[in-house]
Amino acid sequence: MAEKFKLTIVTPDREFFNEEADMVEFNTTEGEIGVYAGHAPLTVIVKPGILAITQGDTVRNAALHAGFVQILPQEITILAEIIEWPGEIDEARANAAKQRAEGRLAERGGSVDVARAEAALMRSIARINAVKMK
Repeated sequence: MAEKFKLTIVTPDREFFNEEADMVEFNTTEGEIGVYAGHAPLTVIVKPGILAITQGDTVRNAALHAGFVQILPQEITILAEIIEWPGEIDEARANAAKQRAEGRLAERGGSVDVARAEAALMRSIARINAVKMK
């Protein structure tokens, strides 16, 4: 049986998750990472995408948008700006946000903030993917 670690995920509004887990996977600015108990200490920056929490035979997915992660051998803490379970996501709204972001990126005019539009696109895709995985 795999060794467990404590996984805590907090946002400015709530404690999103505080349980033991076998593994957690998420995107960082350096690439995708999967973490088990006993991992070397590390701090990383979150990139929008799917957060997968493995607890035994169960995998729970959420849309994780931005934040920081502190990894210690027996404890992982995620400080998230926004994280949502699939049931909390309005899929129609996420699709509309995706279309708006794609439209802004297609313009690429002087008034378009490309970095902001790209971030909005990544967040909307994470939401859509989380809903499709439930």
